[in-house]
Amino acid sequence: MTSSFPNLLAVLVAIILATRLLGEAAQRVGQPAVLGELVAGVLLGGSVLGVLQPTDPVIHALSEIGVIVLLFEIGLHTDLKSLAAVGSSAITVALVGVAVPFALGYGVMIELGLGVIPAVVSGAALTATSIGISARVLSDLGELDSSEGQVVLGAAVLDDVVGLIILSVVTRLATGESVSLGGIALTTAIAVGFIVAALALGSILAPPVFQLVSRIRASGALGLMALAFAFFMAWLADAAHSAMIIGAFAAGLVLFRTPQREDIERKVSSLGHFFVPIFFASVGAAVDLHSVTNAHAALVGGALIVVAIVGKFVAGYAPVWFKGRKAMIGVSMIPRGEVGLIFAQMGLTTGALSSELFSAVAIMVMVSTFLPPPLLSRMSARRGERSLRDRPGDGGIDDLVSGTLRDAVKRERPRIVDET
Repeated sequence: MTSSFPNLLAVLVAIILATRLLGEAAQRVGQPAVLGELVAGVLLGGSVLGVLQPTDPVIHALSEIGVIVLLFEIGLHTDLKSLAAVGSSAITVALVGVAVPFALGYGVMIELGLGVIPAVVSGAALTATSIGISARVLSDLGELDSSEGQVVLGAAVLDDVVGLIILSVVTRLATGESVSLGGIALTTAIAVGFIVAALALGSILAPPVFQLVSRIRASGALGLMALAFAFFMAWLADAAHSAMIIGAFAAGLVLFRTPQREDIERKVSSLGHFFVPIFFASVGAAVDLHSVTNAHAALVGGALIVVAIVGKFVAGYAPVWFKGRKAMIGVSMIPRGEVGLIFAQMGLTTGALSSELFSAVAIMVMVSTFLPPPLLSRMSARRGERSLRDRPGDGGIDDLVSGTLRDAVKRERPRIVDET
């Protein structure tokens, strides 16, 4: 626990060194840096060294800033038109990726003898995708701007909106409160309405404001104002009972089309190098490896893992009209990360989940978080290998075998003679 300022400094030194070294090691073996940062969190957490406690208020606050900065950076790299172009695919992936895991999770938990409320909470923990982890992995692999990356990004944002609604409903069920269709509709309207209003008003107000800010000669003014804008949007989202990360992402979308975007990106990314690894290390530190030793928790956790992987992977194939790599979309939607832990923590706090069932959900979160990065790395590498192979007309070995190059020379010879 960071009970004193020197202790906080020591914890931050440990986080910086561990995430940087293991992130570099992960990249050297062909994996995304985020995988190393997650492993660093596990090693520093209570399961191994006990240096990093993610529930510490200061560490938690720094972690929250990290995920806000991360989503703001992602928004700055996302063209709203590109996102809208894959809108139907993203919506389909999001809805199927919520409905299928929830239904399967609920059914499996009932079959294993759990009560209705624990089964509902367990199923709900399977619904939302960790947009922070998915987007970071795709960004590390250079796939965030691909059509598959845009589908995942749009679907993950919608997952968060739907996840908020489910969390609200499940919390009321777990505490014995009544749930009405009117309350669900109001929660949905607030979540969706905030995004629409933020994009509409921000697109009108942000350009002239940042044009004025760009004239300020003080060093770093533009980056600080952009960061303040992201924090303000995150605060507004929370005030509107939406997710803060949605507000930060919306802030990035708004500033994407401003002329100062590249300068803002450079200044914000330097802050991200410090705050973002704290977020991923905290996610890794929240994983309790000791929970695997409980036989029943391991059985329930194993069932949840199968459902978590199958439910989201199938969602990648839901938009049958999409011509891209559906398997990459499905794998990218698997990570639960901090989102799954939020559902599990809510269940434990309200008494809907026992400590044993909480450990089972934690096992699912752990595996679903660590599995996608290496899989996505292999998929991206295969695509790179295929793109490097000879294609007809390239003048490579395939052309020599097929005679394409010889035919091309014959066609060009008369033109060369005439020009000479």
